[in-house]
Amino acid sequence: QVHLVESGGGLVQAGGSLRLSCAASGRTFSWYAMGWFRQAPGKEREFVADISRSGSRTSYADSVKGRFTIARDNAENTVYLQMNSLKPEDTAVYYCAAASDYQCSNYGCPDATRYDDWGQGTQVTVAS
Repeated sequence: QVHLVESGGGLVQAGGSLRLSCAASGRTFSWYAMGWFRQAPGKEREFVADISRSGSRTSYADSVKGRFTIARDNAENTVYLQMNSLKPEDTAVYYCAAASDYQCSNYGCPDATRYDDWGQGTQVTVAS
């Protein structure tokens, strides 16, 4: 099991930027593909982005492509989500998640059920 703690959320004006961090502890961080998901009030949790174990492969939801960037630092056991050009519809609780399945690392995992461990979430609010 890997323990995940998100940080970096907050209130920002539309068009602004935030960088979320997710610090991992426990098992070896580089064994896991990592993903970011979000959940807005009254909506289901949705995929935002994921990254392979090495960081060489990334994938994004269409709604954030070109605005968000996922990255990881295996030496620091941290995954990041840089969010630019934020929109009010990006308002949600953002969660990071870890997947031990190697296929998630190789091919991507937009399905939340493929992930083993989750953080507690961090709130992002984008004001119009």
